[in-house]
Amino acid sequence: MDSQALNNIKYSVLDLAVITEGQSPADAIRNSRDLAQHVEDWGYTRFWMAEHHNMENIASSATSVLLGHVAEATESLRIGSGGVMLPNHSPLVIAEHYGTLATLYPDRIDLGLGRAPGTDQKTAQAIRPDRMQQVQQFPKNVQQLQQYFSSDNSSADVRAIPGEGTEVPLWILGSSTDSAHLAAALGLPYVFASHFSPQQLHAALQVYREKFEPSEQLDKPYVLPCVNTVVADTDEQAEYLSTSLKQMFMGVVTGNRDPMPPPVDNMNTVWNFREKMAVEQMLKYTFVGSKETVREQLSDFVEKTGADEIMTATYIYDHNQRLKSHRLLSEIINGQ
Repeated sequence: MDSQALNNIKYSVLDLAVITEGQSPADAIRNSRDLAQHVEDWGYTRFWMAEHHNMENIASSATSVLLGHVAEATESLRIGSGGVMLPNHSPLVIAEHYGTLATLYPDRIDLGLGRAPGTDQKTAQAIRPDRMQQVQQFPKNVQQLQQYFSSDNSSADVRAIPGEGTEVPLWILGSSTDSAHLAAALGLPYVFASHFSPQQLHAALQVYREKFEPSEQLDKPYVLPCVNTVVADTDEQAEYLSTSLKQMFMGVVTGNRDPMPPPVDNMNTVWNFREKMAVEQMLKYTFVGSKETVREQLSDFVEKTGADEIMTATYIYDHNQRLKSHRLLSEIINGQ
């Protein structure tokens, strides 16, 4: 496959502050900050973190707090949510949080919005008892956020201060054609969660591009699919490292939220056939291997999706190996 598809494409990071076996949440947060500093040097465009709750293996529940911690440690990297689960929150409070970040770090803050709970139903109920009604209000609440961030809101009775006039760019996150219709109707950039829910990727991108209506923020469609990558010196080493990722996703299938385990020599000693099939379906767009292998896989993906930018989630047990994977990926995209 022609690697020209990767020429000039932007590349970014999705990070969950994953807690590994033997680590504390403080360790995971420290590693996320360290990763952000490195990927800034390696030419990455964005560093996003995702809202999750009640999970022993993820430390990104207070997403805006962590984003401020990362923004303070970097200089030019765009920092954002990938995403905020808006039905969990008041749009005004989110406008204040991200408006404060945008005031502290001008022209560096992104706000990606999703409607999933980011947790189990019992925890979602604890976060917001009327959450299901708020899911139905999601399109309206996205527009309310736009209003709070606008200078035009200065005469309103309810204002986001700080936040008003910051025009924080909004992104719609999704894994289905429903989110594609909304992103298109609002004229917002579209992030697809193909790193764990790949089934409707191509259908959703088609809907988004066909239905797109230009807006003040965006004049033409902008697609950012998320994928998993594990890059190492050899295919064999990358496959070995990727077994931690597979075990973590097996935990999603089985309901096990333990910290991410170290790699294993043979996944067949860990999972059964049903678990293997479920995980492999979720990880369809997971690119594992040497630079040469991942270059071919990623070029094919970008060519088929027409992606304007790619975002990578890299789940590796050893922090130094995770750093190395991100460095190698930057070399792939830069033709090195």
